[in-house]
Amino acid sequence: MKRLLTWLVLLVLVGFGIFKAGVWWLADQRLAEARLALDEYGVFERGAIGSGIEGRLVLSGASWQDFRLTRPLEIGRLEFDAGSPLNLLTVLIAPSRVPARWSLQASRLGLTLEATMFRNWVTAGGDTGTGDPALLALACAPDPRQQISSGDLMRMGITELTGELQLQQEPGGLQGEINTAGTGSLEFNWPGVQLDPVDLSELTAGTFEPMNLTVRDGGLMRRVAAYCSRESGMEPPAWAGRAVAALRDGLAARGLMASEQLLALVRQWLLEGGELTVAVRPGAPAWGIPVWEPEATGGDDWRVEYNGARVPGVYLKKVLPVVQAAPDAAVEPVVAGAGEMKVAWHPLALEDAGQWLDYRVRVTLSNDNVVTGRLVSVSDRELEVARVVAGGEVAYPMLVRAITGLEVWRRGRQE
Repeated sequence: MKRLLTWLVLLVLVGFGIFKAGVWWLADQRLAEARLALDEYGVFERGAIGSGIEGRLVLSGASWQDFRLTRPLEIGRLEFDAGSPLNLLTVLIAPSRVPARWSLQASRLGLTLEATMFRNWVTAGGDTGTGDPALLALACAPDPRQQISSGDLMRMGITELTGELQLQQEPGGLQGEINTAGTGSLEFNWPGVQLDPVDLSELTAGTFEPMNLTVRDGGLMRRVAAYCSRESGMEPPAWAGRAVAALRDGLAARGLMASEQLLALVRQWLLEGGELTVAVRPGAPAWGIPVWEPEATGGDDWRVEYNGARVPGVYLKKVLPVVQAAPDAAVEPVVAGAGEMKVAWHPLALEDAGQWLDYRVRVTLSNDNVVTGRLVSVSDRELEVARVVAGGEVAYPMLVRAITGLEVWRRGRQE
């Protein structure tokens, strides 16, 4: 009897070791394939691979470096729960055979912010990359073309984005949640969806039921409105009005017009934030927002709730597309009296230039040439200023030793 028990223990240990080794090898192969498939978009580092006998696969210390960003997304722990060891082995052998019920949880997510998060080639393509003006334009400077950036978030005290992500697949649909520390949260419930990791094209086919999406800003929008309106030299309602006008112009360029209730909702969200619940259809025209014909006087409303209350009269309407002219450069204001707060050119020390990335600057060189543009990078040796050329941006590097004067276009006290 004792010998039988010994053999049973040995068999269990050997089986456990084979299971762990098999899961590690299969996971390493699948992750190598995933890294190769994502090679066009960035670099995925899998970190350490672990597993549990209950059907869990765990990655520790993983990261994702998107080629468009200057900093990687750190993933402290990524856990996939298939529900049973057999389901886990099945998924690793044939990724398309995912079970009807599984979960994925990513914890200790972190993205450290820099003053310039996007690389120059990303921001050089115009507003949207298609020639259409952007729908969401949150200006944080007197020049309306200077949009909110990671540098502005850092000056607001947000130096990194941290949080966690959860996905739960059930037979009845897909649920997900993203929670961040101090920058809000996002939840969704997508009835009828069965996620296939091998083929994601079905998700944008527009054949599923609408996704119920809930966004909570966590007080972020009030901070953004206060900061950007101050930097723009405007009161918060006026700043929000300019953003709503940009939305109206962007829709007009696409042959659409927003209802007054939709514009009012956007304005309220920009100023106060809160909880917003909408029904969207990824892949569908206008993401499932009802679009009325030009002559229509009634129709379906978009299903929207703001802070728990239903908002009626939210829809889009077709109109003739309007070609928008590019905005002119900001006009310098009249010189104010001494000691007044005003938006103007303010002298800037070279050693402080790194704090004003993405701001409009004016650089005077030793040969008396003056270069005006967006400050994109600063090093001990040189500064780079991007200038708009033929609808895009071209960065001009300038040696620090050749710079005799540096000014930033901002709101400040006039001496």
